[in-house]
Amino acid sequence: MSHRCTRRRLLALTAAAAVAWPSRRLVAAAQYGPVRAGKALPMQTVVLDAKVRFVPRALVRPLILSTGKITQITEAVADVTVRVEGREAGGRGAIYLSDLWAWPDPHLTHEHRDAQLRELTQTIAATLADCCGGEAAHPLELGLRLHDSVCRETAPPLLARAMCASPFDAAIHDAVGKALGRSAFDFYRDPAPVPSADPYFAGRSACGAIARLVRPPQRELRCWYLVGKDDDMERDVGPWIRDRGYRCFKIKILGRDTAADVARTVQVYREVRRMGVGAPQLTVDTNEANPDAASVGDYLARLKAADAGAFGALLYFEQPTGRDITAHRYDWRPVTQLKPVMLDEGLTGLGLMREAADQGWSGFALKTCKGHSFALTAAAWARERGLLLSLQDLTNPGLAMIHAAYFAAHVPTLNDVELNSPQFTPEANAAWLPRLAGLFDPRGGVHRLPERPLVGLGSDL
Repeated sequence: MSHRCTRRRLLALTAAAAVAWPSRRLVAAAQYGPVRAGKALPMQTVVLDAKVRFVPRALVRPLILSTGKITQITEAVADVTVRVEGREAGGRGAIYLSDLWAWPDPHLTHEHRDAQLRELTQTIAATLADCCGGEAAHPLELGLRLHDSVCRETAPPLLARAMCASPFDAAIHDAVGKALGRSAFDFYRDPAPVPSADPYFAGRSACGAIARLVRPPQRELRCWYLVGKDDDMERDVGPWIRDRGYRCFKIKILGRDTAADVARTVQVYREVRRMGVGAPQLTVDTNEANPDAASVGDYLARLKAADAGAFGALLYFEQPTGRDITAHRYDWRPVTQLKPVMLDEGLTGLGLMREAADQGWSGFALKTCKGHSFALTAAAWARERGLLLSLQDLTNPGLAMIHAAYFAAHVPTLNDVELNSPQFTPEANAAWLPRLAGLFDPRGGVHRLPERPLVGLGSDL
């Protein structure tokens, strides 16, 4: 199967996606028409222009997943111009095109995947207005239409396609915020139709659910160190504890040998305690390498027996089984009686939220690389139903790290946010130092956000 996504092909997919939009708009008109009779709907935004550029980045140390090793990566930086409420402004968003995570096909080289993802991203830039519906809509609706349009095919896979679209979604929200002088998390105070999201909120509105979700921004967020398979605790982890005060640790385990995974978890816990971390917090992630839910339950039971302290320090388990949750369907309720299990790679569309809840997943491990609009809608849906939230990383650098940090600042999560670009690609953050040292060069175990008000998604910080 060809992995190329030409402009003509993406426009055809967009046309297919757009078939559903008129009926959604009619529903929205019926719901919001009486409220807005005689006055314009708020936040109606038109995409005017888009472009993207690429920056190659080298990791200062390999990032090892269960599917392989990341040593090189491409940063995609998107610029979008919009018109909203009679004003024009430009916004910017960025993300790493993390091909091994989003497209872990062992038969393809990094170079091949990277080239295809760049091409898809360029095609999205060339067709962005059409991908967003070719008409004015609320920025959340534009972002969800973009996600829907781009994710109409499965080659490259859905995660890879959503990842390529995500910097444009961020740039749209950044631009709208700059045009109006508002934070992108302050777009939901007035009722407005979001036809792609409203049906998921049972007669209520997506904007209302997001308004209930979003909190005043927290200025301090816990730092997380990613402990890799080959990390030496004293050499690699020790300096981040002694010099930066890290006390939270995400452990990459491999999911194939339960005894070895338990031993590694206990080792990390005991070593960081020995280094002076009085109350460490842990998460574990196998990047979908576990064969089934029973193996996760076995790991948790063995961990509890091996070291009650390590078990108590564990906050949750990131998605342990295959990303297609319709093919890899398990009852997670017996496992989640021990610890929360969070859905990450398997959440690729809003239509899967109910399926995840029915399977007993504890909640969603969100990532901004799936799209700002998608992540915010999924977070609001989960919170309305009492599900848990965490915010994970794609080694987000620079602008992408600012975006993720402010997302966590406004949306309550179990872990605050995982931000590991200071660990793996510190040079990508150099343009923001020393100005935003509190965020990009953290001390005292926390990322600190600036006191100045957020405009858009922070590209002007």
